[in-house]
Amino acid sequence: MQRFLKSPHVTGWLLASPVALVLAVFLILPMLMILVISFWTATEFSIVPAFSLENYEFLLGSPVTYRVFLNTFKYAVITWAVTLTLGFTIAYFLAFHVRSRTWQTVLFLLCTIPFLTSNIIRMISWIPFLGRNGIANSALMDWGLIDAPLEWLLFSDFAVILAFVHLYTLFMVVPIFNTMMRIDRSLLEAANDAGATGFQTLVNVIIPLTKPGIMIGTIFVVTLVMGDFITVRFMSGSQSANVGRLISNDISLLQYPSAAATAMVLLVTVLIVITALLRLVDIRKEL
Repeated sequence: MQRFLKSPHVTGWLLASPVALVLAVFLILPMLMILVISFWTATEFSIVPAFSLENYEFLLGSPVTYRVFLNTFKYAVITWAVTLTLGFTIAYFLAFHVRSRTWQTVLFLLCTIPFLTSNIIRMISWIPFLGRNGIANSALMDWGLIDAPLEWLLFSDFAVILAFVHLYTLFMVVPIFNTMMRIDRSLLEAANDAGATGFQTLVNVIIPLTKPGIMIGTIFVVTLVMGDFITVRFMSGSQSANVGRLISNDISLLQYPSAAATAMVLLVTVLIVITALLRLVDIRKEL
């Protein structure tokens, strides 16, 4: 028995068993419960625990579902593009233009300061800034750039995406910065000695070596945006919707089976997106 327990294969399973148990209890089991409930039906006063495809038939047969999913993808793609641009630029500056490790640490911590407050507080703080009589409109009118307040600054897709970018840019900065700090500086010197311009070094050396960090940041941002609902609700003034809001509305109406079905469809969609992304880049190099 002692010889069996000392086997490397058995030792590995024993070491992994606590983590596996936690994942099974707090991740797999809840997901299985949501899956089971998604096949139940609900009436106005009760939930019927009987197998039925009614929720999925209604969900997949409604054109509203496809419009909401398309809107969700729109938010995810635009937010991803903006956060990638900002995140890569910030990470590049910190990694290659700030020489002192002390200043790198200080500037990086400055980027994390907004995370010391609640996401909701940071999101709501945009409302008085973007409002009809807010700071932005007042400043633009005082400068003579506009004659009337801009209505699209608040309670619009612009406001939703702005809030998403504010909330989730750091999730793009951190993995990209971490990957850039691992790049061997001798590779950059070799590219410079070979006569490569700064742009050529960026395109042919830095970006390829930063792909794992970009992919990790992409997964973070896309999954967070697709699952968010409170930002869309407040920043759009309830004039727009995403899948998260569908789930939230069903829960508020006590339609738990319908909410569970929508959640499972969203989960499958996100897993398909992540699987497609992981086929492009092997992020195990980063982990």
